[in-house]
Amino acid sequence: MITEQNLSAVIGSNAVGTDGKIGTVGEVYLDDETGRPEWATVRTGMFGTKEAFVPLADADLSGEDLRIPYDKDKVKNAPHIGTDGHLSPDEETELYRYYGVGNQAAAPVADTTGSANTHGTVGHDTSGPTTDDAMTRSEEHLTVGTQRVEAGRARLRKYVVTENVTQTVPVSHEEVVLEREPITDANVGNALDGPAISEEEHEVVLHAERPVVAKEAVPVERVRLDTETVTEQQTVTDTVRKEQIELDADADVRRS
Repeated sequence: MITEQNLSAVIGSNAVGTDGKIGTVGEVYLDDETGRPEWATVRTGMFGTKEAFVPLADADLSGEDLRIPYDKDKVKNAPHIGTDGHLSPDEETELYRYYGVGNQAAAPVADTTGSANTHGTVGHDTSGPTTDDAMTRSEEHLTVGTQRVEAGRARLRKYVVTENVTQTVPVSHEEVVLEREPITDANVGNALDGPAISEEEHEVVLHAERPVVAKEAVPVERVRLDTETVTEQQTVTDTVRKEQIELDADADVRRS
């Protein structure tokens, strides 16, 4: 059973129906006469953009889940009523009829006009019937909850940039070296091989290294978006009304 004592736990809880999670509880509506929790709004749809009313008569709070005896389609197809902070009698009747829940009317007040108690006093409510010999003082209390709204969006975008990379690499090349050697007994045979006087050419092929650049795409990291919840304190200020009781008696009435 949902009471005023566990309202803060109901607001923001997960609304779970007979076939799984339906949405998130946004607001709780209290009965004007009894002050008991009567209705809750459930945010459904993508990003919680739709709100539907569900009765709390047969709801039960289990941990962080508000369990209600209806399925998702039943809640999503409920009559569309604006969440402006108050339900009119016609709107409430329409919701009662849709969910098949009986509206429990308040018990009638007995007519005690002119009756007196043992102290000989009669109480009369200026806005209602005669009451007993005690006056009830009431006051409003703030019930503060939270509502989940979209505060912004973030996205990952990948694009290509170009930069210059400079690296140093050693390269080698061949150069011509002219070698002269005297005629000796060891090379005289090669020296005398051929005509005594002639013209000829010898050719040497020179080689050199040059830098070669190759590119390859290499994965370096993976990046993803995630969210974290950060809790901060916000101060809520509103006005509440409360009744005060004062004594008004004739000058010759003794007080104690």
